[in-house]
Amino acid sequence: MAKFTLPINSIVKKGKTFSDINKSENMLTVEIYRYNPDNKSNPYTDTYLLNKDNFGPMALDVLIYIKSKIDSSLTFRRSCREGICGSCSMNINGTNNLACITDISNEKKLKFYPLPHMPVIKDLVPDLNNFYAQYKSIKPWLITDKKPEREHIQSQEDRSKLDGLFECVLCACCSTSCPSYWWNSDKYLGPATLMHAYKWIIDSRDTAKEERLSNLADKFKLYRCHTIMNCTKTCPKNLNPARAISEIKKMLVKA
Repeated sequence: MAKFTLPINSIVKKGKTFSDINKSENMLTVEIYRYNPDNKSNPYTDTYLLNKDNFGPMALDVLIYIKSKIDSSLTFRRSCREGICGSCSMNINGTNNLACITDISNEKKLKFYPLPHMPVIKDLVPDLNNFYAQYKSIKPWLITDKKPEREHIQSQEDRSKLDGLFECVLCACCSTSCPSYWWNSDKYLGPATLMHAYKWIIDSRDTAKEERLSNLADKFKLYRCHTIMNCTKTCPKNLNPARAISEIKKMLVKA
């Protein structure tokens, strides 16, 4: 299984160049990372010269057009096309983003690569098993010692504390943009998982705050964060994982 890392010095440029028949002045050059584990070849890139009049204004429209009209073997994830599911996260022109909400109207050249420093299953599809296992480790569900009731009441003030946290779609853009996560992805939980952990820690309905904090009091799980801020800069939902991590550190100091 290949692993995509930046900078991409090891990629063998063996790809082909494809072009639309009906050319115009509104052309777009698209370079896409390709890797097929079945033929055991080195990764390479394919280049496509496309007429932008043939598809919509988002990066995902480009990929769908190529797959449906030019090369059906192209592999990538997608689902909602609304920036909600997080499926189409990838590296576009050097920045991690969701393809479905990346406007390419003014672009003349696009480069598509899988999320950096992740094992690649095929083409633009990274292996997220470790990422989801880390998310599961923080117990991302409500823990309460109260007797079962029909509902858990929460004031509007307490609910407002969760704004900017629950909007995360687990696209992994932030974690895979973090150098600390590149170096320690086996132990460091990463920005996305830690932001979700913070959400449950401050949820007024949850009664496992001490347990959750104790679980994070580890030099690798939490303290590999060096406030580089790549996570906040690249988040396609404009969230701030760095602030959430900082708040967890403050809580542990007080504890």
